[in-house]
Amino acid sequence: MTDAQDYFSRRLAFETDPSDVHAAQKNGDRFVLVDVRGDEAWAQGRISGAVHMPYREIDGRAPLEIALDTPVVVYCWSPGCNAGQKGALAFARLGYEVREMIGGYEYWVREGQPFENDRGPCERVFDPTVMVVRS
Repeated sequence: MTDAQDYFSRRLAFETDPSDVHAAQKNGDRFVLVDVRGDEAWAQGRISGAVHMPYREIDGRAPLEIALDTPVVVYCWSPGCNAGQKGALAFARLGYEVREMIGGYEYWVREGQPFENDRGPCERVFDPTVMVVRS
């Protein structure tokens, strides 16, 4: 029992999910949301309010662009993408308080949260396979 409690407590200390991130945005919580995907992915679509910093650029850019005392949440494409973990590791090595948003951009969009692309805001989608959709 203690092993399970320790495991899940540690895990929750370092990850979050789309609905919690959206709630934190709405509450005005202090953090920066970082999209660690490449340029083409960013152009195709991203979470409204996110900062674009591909994980390979974090070491050089983060200290110049994000104050060290600012909590960071990173995301990549989906549960099938580990760029979020690579980005979180890069931020952690620099000394940032960092969490990974599990589910990534895919689940953010599927849960109907606000997103945009280079043309502007996109129509929100509510996917009944990942959430309760009320009429």
